[in-house]
Amino acid sequence: MSYLFPNYQRKELEMMEGFQNTLIDQNGKHYLDFTSGIGVMNLGYNDPELNQVLQDQSKRLWHTPNLYENHLQEQTAEKLAKGKEYVSYFCNSGAEANEAAIKLARKATGRSKIITFTNSFHGRTYGAMSATGQNSIHQGFEPLVPDFTYVPFNELEPLKAVVDQQTAAVMLELIQGEGGVVLADEQWVQAVQSLCHEFGALLIIDEIQTGIGRTGTFYVYENYQVEPDIFTLAKGLGNGIPVGAMLGKACLAESFGPGSHGSTFGGNKLAMSVACKVVERIDQENFLQDVQNKGHQLYTGLKQIAENNPLIRSVRGKGLMLGIELVDQDTVKSMMDQLEAEGLLVLKAGQNVLRLLPPLTITEEEVDQGLEIVEKVFNSLSQADL
Repeated sequence: MSYLFPNYQRKELEMMEGFQNTLIDQNGKHYLDFTSGIGVMNLGYNDPELNQVLQDQSKRLWHTPNLYENHLQEQTAEKLAKGKEYVSYFCNSGAEANEAAIKLARKATGRSKIITFTNSFHGRTYGAMSATGQNSIHQGFEPLVPDFTYVPFNELEPLKAVVDQQTAAVMLELIQGEGGVVLADEQWVQAVQSLCHEFGALLIIDEIQTGIGRTGTFYVYENYQVEPDIFTLAKGLGNGIPVGAMLGKACLAESFGPGSHGSTFGGNKLAMSVACKVVERIDQENFLQDVQNKGHQLYTGLKQIAENNPLIRSVRGKGLMLGIELVDQDTVKSMMDQLEAEGLLVLKAGQNVLRLLPPLTITEEEVDQGLEIVEKVFNSLSQADL
């Protein structure tokens, strides 16, 4: 028997080692990783500099509670603010970051209503799960946290119909990752921000998966000409070390005074030492331009494959966050299994989308290698269907 709850549908694989953009399983098989541990390993595996940072800090001090000053938190928060007046709260995960955002929005506005969008995903703790617009995530856990309202993504009129003077915040992902790699329309997002301003509601942007360079800019909201009141980070922030962050405009700081919120482990020195270095490494013009270039290479290659393959409906995404929408959702599992057998790891999103999240350190040669495997598998399966 297993001594673990069966809440994960695990493959019969265990990854034992990793280096750069490659994973090695218990049988010694090598895989080109186009998952990044679900968008986490932005700088790849076994990075010498990050290993050294973690080792150095581990010899000094692992943990102190947030009863004392923490210069590593201050340094990381300053880097994350990018010259703007944002203040940070550090925690251990994306769900925790979104819980903090929900609490801050309600406390700062004195309102309780929060509007989110269908097919969104914000986490599995009760507040974050209640913000998630997917019935399948809610099933069996009702009653949810009250006063969450869900409206269709990328549609303005349904939002106009529900936003009002009782609305604390509108919360959204600019690319719905778990929902199928669906991009928000730029004009729609700007209209959402205008509605928030009109009704005194806060705009919360969930950057858990899109942040830290994933889309070719450090934050994806930088592509949309908006400025969130609150935004959340995790995944790539620690390159595998558990860490999350909630950032809010400095004018909201007084709403999170002493005793309002907290975390025993949040912002611990091990996590902060790594996060600070990750931000320093990724928030560089040349690095981000390289992500854009490789994202374009991968997108262009996938589009070419799609043009000649009847199994693919569309290709979409931004930077190194891409989705391949399949015509038939029943082929997703077999497609993933075949890609895995050929040595390429990918993810599922929504019902019929293959999600590609390679490390930001992926090389041009590895992008081509991944494209060759994708083309081989798609051609093989499409011919089998004829």
